[in-house]
Amino acid sequence: MIREIFVLFIATSFTADFAAATTVLECSTGKVNRNPKAVSISKCDQPPCLLKRKTTIDVEQHFVPDRDVHSLKTSVNAAVLGVSLPFVGVDGSNACNQIYNVDGSKASCPLTKGTEYVYKNSFPVLQIYPRIAVKVHWALTEGPDNIACFEVPAQIM
Repeated sequence: MIREIFVLFIATSFTADFAAATTVLECSTGKVNRNPKAVSISKCDQPPCLLKRKTTIDVEQHFVPDRDVHSLKTSVNAAVLGVSLPFVGVDGSNACNQIYNVDGSKASCPLTKGTEYVYKNSFPVLQIYPRIAVKVHWALTEGPDNIACFEVPAQIM
């Protein structure tokens, strides 16, 4: 009995971070993304997302490519005083090995047009990051093209 309660507590604690989608902006329009499961950022339902230094933030994004995709890179930067600065350790990384099917099974590139996928990643909020308000731009790209993209106001603490 105690073991079952412990397992339930752990499962509830883990899913609590992703219980609700995070309100984010569409890159193409700047409008709020109304898809109820589009993006989940740990410990953030409503912006600005509080990014505490020396912690790790989890990101989960559901997306449907509008064409077949052969390779996928993660492009993550923050606009600071009008200057775009990359998130060290995440920006430019290969995203293909962080793609899952909606049933939770591992997927990888190539991705098929019209199929829903889930991208899962995490990133450290480094101690060297200044305590400042930023707008985070997070995109999955193939060459110069955005395959999936969102923006979210955040506060580095």
